[in-house]
Amino acid sequence: MFLTSSLPDIRAVRVDTILALREEYRREMNCQIVHDSWHARGFTHSYLFTVAEQAVGYGSVGSSEPGPKTTVKEFFVLAQYREIAFPLFRRFVAVSGARTMQAQTNDVLLSSMLQECAVDVTSDTILFSDAVVTHLDAPGMKLRPITTFDRLRVFRHTVEPVGDWGLESDSKIVATGGLLFHYNPPYGDIYMEVAEPFRRRGCGSYLVQELKRICREGGHIPAARCAKDNEASRQTLQRAGMVSCGTIVTGRLAI
Repeated sequence: MFLTSSLPDIRAVRVDTILALREEYRREMNCQIVHDSWHARGFTHSYLFTVAEQAVGYGSVGSSEPGPKTTVKEFFVLAQYREIAFPLFRRFVAVSGARTMQAQTNDVLLSSMLQECAVDVTSDTILFSDAVVTHLDAPGMKLRPITTFDRLRVFRHTVEPVGDWGLESDSKIVATGGLLFHYNPPYGDIYMEVAEPFRRRGCGSYLVQELKRICREGGHIPAARCAKDNEASRQTLQRAGMVSCGTIVTGRLAI
């Protein structure tokens, strides 16, 4: 139990110090954490929260760009200590020097902090989870792995990288896609791109459907994301049985 006479201590630590707490955070989130790999890639600074020398939570500030880490990315407090979550968050912001924060709206605790402590809130990314098994077809299309030779002659990709899987029509690759696994296990992030002449024909949704199947057959859980203003991508994911499970929101700290 929390001792009301004890003041929380917040100190900067190595990321390996908070690994056990991060596992608790991952279990509670039970969804894809978009920037999970930032910790291993050195994009974050970690802070441990203790009360009477007992670890009660952690926070992370980060940036994928060189320079100061001033954006709150994660904030986790063990359930039995959440009565002090708001004052603890304010102290964490002060100690870390954070100026902004970013949260997935399916992260209930951090989203609550954002609603209470941030202004100028914006959102530009929708998160998707797999919800429906679809039975789409793409007549005349063949799904197959992308070869090294394919990569030398494939259509120009403008948004996504060339994937490991492709749709072939009349011996020509018309769409590619793949799965990224640098998120928290067991989630696999689906990406794909369709050649301009073959868009709006159902190719993208069929490819997403098949990438979902490949993902699950490999023991992973499909997930995806797209820009909020990318209506074509959103509809493609929805037709393939993906549903919105949250958004990424960013705000300026005002505390």
